[in-house]
Amino acid sequence: MPSNPQSCTTPRQLFTVLAAGAIVLLVVHGLGRFIYTPLLPYLVEDGQFSAGDGAAVATWNYLGYLMGALLAIRWYRIDQIRTLLPVSLAVHVLTTLLVTQTDNLTLISASRWFNGVANGMVFVHAPALILEWLVLRNRASMSGLVYIGVGLGLLVSSGLVTGSSELLAGAQRWWPAAVLSIPLAWWGAARLMQLDLPVRPQNHPGHAADTTPLLDRASIPLFLSYAGAGLGYILPMTFLPLLATLELPANHWMLDGTWLIVALCTIPAPWIWNKLGAKLGDLPALKLNFLIQLLGVLAAVLWPGAIGLVLCAALVGSTFLGTVLLTQRIGRALHPHQGPRLSAAMVALYGFTQMVGPWLTKQWLDMGGTLGSAFGIGVAALGFGLVFVFFVPLAGDWHGRSSL
Repeated sequence: MPSNPQSCTTPRQLFTVLAAGAIVLLVVHGLGRFIYTPLLPYLVEDGQFSAGDGAAVATWNYLGYLMGALLAIRWYRIDQIRTLLPVSLAVHVLTTLLVTQTDNLTLISASRWFNGVANGMVFVHAPALILEWLVLRNRASMSGLVYIGVGLGLLVSSGLVTGSSELLAGAQRWWPAAVLSIPLAWWGAARLMQLDLPVRPQNHPGHAADTTPLLDRASIPLFLSYAGAGLGYILPMTFLPLLATLELPANHWMLDGTWLIVALCTIPAPWIWNKLGAKLGDLPALKLNFLIQLLGVLAAVLWPGAIGLVLCAALVGSTFLGTVLLTQRIGRALHPHQGPRLSAAMVALYGFTQMVGPWLTKQWLDMGGTLGSAFGIGVAALGFGLVFVFFVPLAGDWHGRSSL
């Protein structure tokens, strides 16, 4: 390891590392998780399964995501990440290929569960690995840029689904995602495995990375706010295109346009919230982020139809990644010695609440409720999260009090 890695790091190296992280998130999130959102109306129309069964499939995927994040809490060391990251990407590719071959609901659900496990592990391991690499080079403020890959993944998934909608049907609709995942996963994994990092996480003086608690008076309200965020955003990110098919006439441009708006608004979001966090402070920026996101989901409830759909797509698309990067940075500032373990715990909690969202939606639909009214669950969840953000202390105040 160089004695001064900051002085030895070139802009090209920084770009390559951030690009590799963005690419693997594009693969597992854009081509794994969120491509299911624009695919869902087509799969229901093709008769592969009902809307209720589609919600159940989404729940299995989110359950897998939760399990993957929980595994990442157990296996969080650098040497373990080096092994598990390429394995997880390989699982993503194999499970995506599997769903191109079957219309069996049980096999689809199982495949999406395994795909979720891989997604959860990569979503923890790749950004955590990159953040530790950046911290050693005094570039931690750039860490949020890796999430641009999620926004690009949404745009790519929208293009793949819309572009192939007239050519493919049923299980065949997964082929574009499967084919594109192979070279991208290989390139991203190859670059990240070359990162020069110490095998053991670095500890700050006076801290022990493996013995200090994850939960205390500073982190508990942050975890609770993050739980509200996970439940609040997942409803539009799973069901917005399906809601459009229920509220708009046939052949309306918004049937595919809602997901395109989400994608376009998501791409610059990490850069915007990185800047706002630097200018306002991460904690004030997070409060603003929650408020905007809440208004977006509320718009879909108050104004059914094109206006509500556009507002929901734009406001949620431009904020949900900001919630992730700001919360992760606040958490690390409160507990700088925890590193990847803290990130894994947050993603696990986020994954649990995301799993609950589609399950609650399915119960609501089975009881005769409408999909539009189910978005009220998201409004309540984001309101819950916003309240608890106000109980999170500033990192400087917390460490000052803790040292007394």
